[in-house]
Amino acid sequence: MKQFFSVADVDNLSGIVDEALGLKKNPFAYEQLGKRRTLGLVFLNPSLRTRLSTQKAATNLGMEVMIMNMDKDGWALETKDGVVMDGNTVEHIREAAAVMGQYCDVLGMRSFPKLQNREEDYSEDLFKKFIRFCGVPVVSLESATRHPLQSLTDLITIREHWQKEGKPKVVLAWAPHVKALPQAVPNSFAEWMCRAQAEGLVDFSIAHPDGYALSEEFTEGATITNVLDEALMAADFVYVKNWSSYTDYGKIYSVDERWLLDNAKLELTNMAKVMHCLPVRRDLELASEVLDGPHSLVVQEAGNRVWAAQVVLKRMLEQL
Repeated sequence: MKQFFSVADVDNLSGIVDEALGLKKNPFAYEQLGKRRTLGLVFLNPSLRTRLSTQKAATNLGMEVMIMNMDKDGWALETKDGVVMDGNTVEHIREAAAVMGQYCDVLGMRSFPKLQNREEDYSEDLFKKFIRFCGVPVVSLESATRHPLQSLTDLITIREHWQKEGKPKVVLAWAPHVKALPQAVPNSFAEWMCRAQAEGLVDFSIAHPDGYALSEEFTEGATITNVLDEALMAADFVYVKNWSSYTDYGKIYSVDERWLLDNAKLELTNMAKVMHCLPVRRDLELASEVLDGPHSLVVQEAGNRVWAAQVVLKRMLEQL
């Protein structure tokens, strides 16, 4: 594995999930694999779970880890070519990425969208140039359009907690919020679940209000509705997440509070397990009674971030 940016970088979903769950049972089985190898984690935006879980995964594999908070410690980066750098930017991505590649065997990078220009954000220009110029394998720690480590984690969690015959019904349910959030997590979750559905692993639906449709690039094959109660009927897993508008890019609209998932709405499901990538705003995105109740998987889901990162790093190390 040379890069991990989307579901397209995985050839078999069941295979990578099984491998990750095997690592969970025996975390240090490959601790010699990363000996004298260095992982660099580059953050342009905040992180809790991604930072700690990826660092722990690397340590389990015997790697050294270096962390760079570019938004606080690094120079302001220029990404455009052919410009005279006489403004606020100090270092070009060409040199910055290349130098990081000199110090590290594998690099991870996180960069959020600005939510101002859809074409600019969805071009993934920064990530593509980082991959191009660093010269080593790159793991996405979340980009403008995707969060693949989270989505792999979600599939691992669903597999781990599905103890019945047949395919689980998985629902991505939009939730209210007070600020505009990126589409990266729901894009990625939809992309991975649509692929999982195509491979016969799940049945997948999306519920969101009018105006919040995701790009069709990520939702092909999903059943989509604007009625939350309809989607929740007989659901086995409900993934709750807010996102801003893709069509009216970065905008949020006033939405009925009935989109908040609470215990009453869970009665419509098949005793569904509830998931969220965290952080979550209690009683705005998701009711506290759900988060604190027996249906919630959010903590277990966060714990599985280690094994998603570890299986990806293991596969990269095996090809070095």
